[in-house]
Amino acid sequence: MPRRVEVTLAELTAGQWGLCTAPQAQDAGISRMQLTRLTQAGVLQRLAHGVYALHGAGTDDRLELRAAWLGLDPARTANDRLGDGPAGTVVSHSSAADLYGFGDLDADHHEFTVPKRQQTRRRDIRLHRGVLPDNDVTVLNGLPVTKPERTVVDLLKAGHDGEHVAGVLADAVRTRSIDVGQLGARLAPFAARFDFAVNDGQGLLDHLLELGGAADQVLADDLVQLARAGNSSLAEWAALGNQLAGRISTPTFTSGPPEHEEPAREPGNR
Repeated sequence: MPRRVEVTLAELTAGQWGLCTAPQAQDAGISRMQLTRLTQAGVLQRLAHGVYALHGAGTDDRLELRAAWLGLDPARTANDRLGDGPAGTVVSHSSAADLYGFGDLDADHHEFTVPKRQQTRRRDIRLHRGVLPDNDVTVLNGLPVTKPERTVVDLLKAGHDGEHVAGVLADAVRTRSIDVGQLGARLAPFAARFDFAVNDGQGLLDHLLELGGAADQVLADDLVQLARAGNSSLAEWAALGNQLAGRISTPTFTSGPPEHEEPAREPGNR
């Protein structure tokens, strides 16, 4: 490989996890013929149409997701696109949950939210059209991604079942990556689907927390926050104390309900 091409590839892929696209390479002076020869020589690996990985970049377990994200706007570099924030292509839904390591959803598609209509020929990419608020997007491992609160909302909106969403929510709670304080209001549109009263988002939230086994931690965290605040009212302490007392007095069965007792026999009966 000529020294000039080697340096150009190194510079191009340095800020993109060892990846580059065909348009980016051409803009940097590397022709498609050269890309083909570099691939045949084992210097590059073709991950998808128009997206290449430099030899040795395959140790990143998010490489395919990164390649899919790059391929949706192949002419621009990753650094340029990160400046788009919510106005750009954002990792979302099951791909967001997988990027966080939350739940056990089948991330068989790379899912993204885009602000305007966009099409792709790739069957392993699923695009959701929507305008995301600034406070619903963050950057994780170099990729723009919906925050956990928005991810839970998106999963419910997409029709995922309660058990799977509860698993995502529980992992977010356990890692203290989510603020459940305002989440109930955001779950209101989905309450009726789970047989709660219309707009009872708090009821749905409590149900998902119980289902995922994270309700106790939320309560404990609330108590810690009250203690740290130091200026909480007696009513707030009493409310949380009653919740805690109720949970302690309610038996929890981890391996099924108790066995039925054998009915007492009348004297003389056998």
